[in-house]
Amino acid sequence: QVELVESGGGLVQAGGSLRLSCAASGRRFTINTMNWHRQAPGKQRELVASITSGGSTDYGDSVKGRFTISRDNAKNTMYLEMTYLKVEDTAVYYCEADYTEWTDTIVVGRAWGQGTQVTVSS
Repeated sequence: QVELVESGGGLVQAGGSLRLSCAASGRRFTINTMNWHRQAPGKQRELVASITSGGSTDYGDSVKGRFTISRDNAKNTMYLEMTYLKVEDTAVYYCEADYTEWTDTIVVGRAWGQGTQVTVSS
């Protein structure tokens, strides 16, 4: 089973920057598409950004031009560079990955991280 661990969240003032990381671990696996989601209190979880194994990216309208998603396939790690942060970016950020794992059989699955809190103060 592939596991994801996020890091890099914290408290930052509006206009500041943060970099989130999401590291995948497991036995024999490859990661396909990876995504960052976020969920603010009282709101539904929303997709923030996506990146394919080939590096193609997509962003939610609310973060375009401010956030940058990237990945290092050799390290099985994904990043989210967040700049010009706004109070409304405050949320728990989750990474998610679609993967293929080779054990006794081939397993295609989806993993989620535990989430990391990002708080932007005014």
